[in-house]
Amino acid sequence: MERLIEQFRRKIALTQGGSIRSIDTAIDWKARLIGIRGARGVGKTTLLLQHIKNTFADDIQSVLYASLDNLWFSEHRLVDLADEFHKKGGAWLFLDEVHKYPDWAQTLKNLYDDYPDLHIVFTGSSLLEILDARADLSRRALMYELQGLSFREYLNFETGYSFAPISFKDILQRHESISVDIMAQIKPFKYFSTYLQTGYYPYYLEGKETYLQRLEETVMMILELELPLLRHIDISYVPKLKQLLGIIAESSPFIPNISKLSERILIHRQTLLSYLQYLGESKLTHSLFKNTHGIGALQKPDKLYLDNTNLAYLFRGDKADIGALRETFLLNQLSKDHRVAYTQAGDFLVDGSITIEVGGKNKTRRQIKENTDGYIAADNLEYGFGKKIPLWLFGFLY
Repeated sequence: MERLIEQFRRKIALTQGGSIRSIDTAIDWKARLIGIRGARGVGKTTLLLQHIKNTFADDIQSVLYASLDNLWFSEHRLVDLADEFHKKGGAWLFLDEVHKYPDWAQTLKNLYDDYPDLHIVFTGSSLLEILDARADLSRRALMYELQGLSFREYLNFETGYSFAPISFKDILQRHESISVDIMAQIKPFKYFSTYLQTGYYPYYLEGKETYLQRLEETVMMILELELPLLRHIDISYVPKLKQLLGIIAESSPFIPNISKLSERILIHRQTLLSYLQYLGESKLTHSLFKNTHGIGALQKPDKLYLDNTNLAYLFRGDKADIGALRETFLLNQLSKDHRVAYTQAGDFLVDGSITIEVGGKNKTRRQIKENTDGYIAADNLEYGFGKKIPLWLFGFLY
């Protein structure tokens, strides 16, 4: 255990203070078992380390952080670590990358039951399943989802301001005054295009020059390691996943013809639908359906997007379509806390009642003019008016 403690203290010493993400205040840190899921690269490890540094600076002896992909666990058991830590007065155990540990769910269940005064916080892939027949953590763990940086969070990093999230309702009803307040402090378009290209994953802070290289490595790790590990995809099928992702990126937003797509990449229809589901779960793509209620595991999506605009620049570079970028940005920011469905009356149906059409600053309401709950999300627009709202403002939703 001493080796893990030494590594933990070294990490804490190198961790910068301050709150990196607004989710830090949303998490009920007093709960006994907390799970944080998120796609690779969205900042789960940094979130844990910054929370530890900000919260336990005067009581660091009661805390231990360990990543379960550490080689130490090849020769030691997690239950033994927890037992020794607990006997020495430990109260908070932060476990990173739990999906890398065999039988992690059963082990966490046992720790939860056997050490009632031990608080455990764990992180894992967005593919993490907590509902398991042998160890159902859904009744024990408070689960949270960490998304990549919102445009608001990115602005806070870049400008030093502390802009607060704005609710969807307030954006719809008060966007004119809200825009005035924000524009009095910053010029959003000074930062917006850079955010779309290289601002979604927090590791852009470690060097913008190598950002796309790191993003490509992130995608390959998901395809080659996480999907085989957590969805049991045969490694020989990974090239098919790469091919499928390339096709989606080339035409995003992509309206899939499942039969033709199945023939093109030479896989069975049901296998293809499973792959699409896995890509969505891993936060590489986003599937849009007409009806978000009762979506079947093998239901064909009505539209397919890349998960975020940075992925579009990774795959398409300067050829990334501006219309697709706008829609991808809005879908990404909305879908964290809202139910977004496909609609023919506009681009998106939000929470079953609000229709949003996306476009440039000259976009009109012609397509949604009969819809009293229809709005325009307009790019290249600093200030909105009426039901025409600046697209960038939706980046303040979280």
